[in-house]
Amino acid sequence: MLLLLICVLSACSSRPDDSIPQSRLPHIYPDYAGVTIPVGISPMNFNIVEAEEDAYVEVEGSKGGNMKSTGCLAHFDVDEWHDLVAQNQGGQLLFKVYVKRSGEWYSYRPFSMYVSKYALGEWGMTYRLVAPSYEIFSKMGIYQRNLSNFDEEAILENTQVPGMCINCHTSNCTNPDAFTFHVRGEHGATFVRYNGKDEWLKAKNEELGGSMVYPYWHPSGRYCAFSTNDTHQMFHSTPHERIEVYDKKSDVLVYDVIHHRILTDSLISTKEWSENIPVFSPDGKSLYFVSARQQVYPEDYKKQRYNLCRISFDAATGKFGNTVDTLIDAESMGKSVTWPRPSYNGRYIMYTLMDYGYFSVWHNESDLWLLDLKTGENRPLTNVNSKRSESLHNWNINSHWFFFTSRRDDGLYTRIYFSSIDDHGKATKPFLLPQQNPLVYYRRLMYSYNTPDFTLKPVKLNAHKAGEAIECDERIETKF
Repeated sequence: MLLLLICVLSACSSRPDDSIPQSRLPHIYPDYAGVTIPVGISPMNFNIVEAEEDAYVEVEGSKGGNMKSTGCLAHFDVDEWHDLVAQNQGGQLLFKVYVKRSGEWYSYRPFSMYVSKYALGEWGMTYRLVAPSYEIFSKMGIYQRNLSNFDEEAILENTQVPGMCINCHTSNCTNPDAFTFHVRGEHGATFVRYNGKDEWLKAKNEELGGSMVYPYWHPSGRYCAFSTNDTHQMFHSTPHERIEVYDKKSDVLVYDVIHHRILTDSLISTKEWSENIPVFSPDGKSLYFVSARQQVYPEDYKKQRYNLCRISFDAATGKFGNTVDTLIDAESMGKSVTWPRPSYNGRYIMYTLMDYGYFSVWHNESDLWLLDLKTGENRPLTNVNSKRSESLHNWNINSHWFFFTSRRDDGLYTRIYFSSIDDHGKATKPFLLPQQNPLVYYRRLMYSYNTPDFTLKPVKLNAHKAGEAIECDERIETKF
């Protein structure tokens, strides 16, 4: 840390006159070489890891403009960065890095960042920060981040509700005018915001036998799909496996926010199968979910394999269709599907494929896959996946950007990565969520990112009043 500070303070002010050329790329953190970025993203600051004494970086746009940075942390003014990136939309930025070591300057092979023609179209993102163990809740919260800069603020932390778990939050098509999250613990509740009203629902419905979790809004805003889960976890003793989460049972339901009714059907609430993680199609006419045969738990948890299913839904009547279609029979492949997320343009369903179960964050084999609903093609996102867990992905509103969590950085903590999909379904090299000083930030952060979602605008919630509402236990009953 001291070396990094000295490096920044001793920065030069101009490009070195003489340098020794190197044939390789510089060692930087994060690895931003060759990534594709959107206009409006916060500055892509990076640490020059091998710089011992000093460093200098030049940035040139293929369509004009330039910037420079001095010191071992390549950092860029927010406004100047936005101007340069906007000027080069559809082009690229070329980075030239110079490093001083043992009194000598070295120049490295330049690298590019490509500026996408696809806009991001979102103000920012929401996410949960949680310690990477789920046995105790410790400090956690739901936060939001302005993606055009580095501003982060808490929406709600469990310091307002000590000892409780805050989780499972989402907006309707990234618009937080419809917003929900769940609180577990002594004063459990489900928060639902719609049409300017904030309501606190009773967390558990006795007829369901559990709480409403894993929410996903119907595009109309009238309905929100949930599952109700009898969830358990256990800890492995082997180094390559840490935590396993499984459900002894789970069912899918739809909540009518106007009449406080729980809607379900015998086809999506069965004793022989565990239905889980429901999501509506962008047109609201279908409900996707995953379903696995019931097993003997915990003995046979590795036999629990989920398929991707679909049932029709009529928003006018609140009724479900007469048949369930299996879109991906992962069980026959010896695999399991989890976290399906349809793109908002209706073209794709992105999901995570793993060996068994549905709680993918601790499964190193879990990868992102893409089902093309137009052509039927089903394939892994090879350009995106790593040797470690990929999971908990979500789309932006124009369906050309998505982010996901991955443990590829250190194997312990989930971080957020961004990628883009073009008109032909090709994904770009992912980039790590930018920070002002990424090496310091990520090495100090002892929490994992969890359930991220894009947000069209900031979420407005009075945390103090929300804490009082949770503590007072006044709840709206849900009707089955």
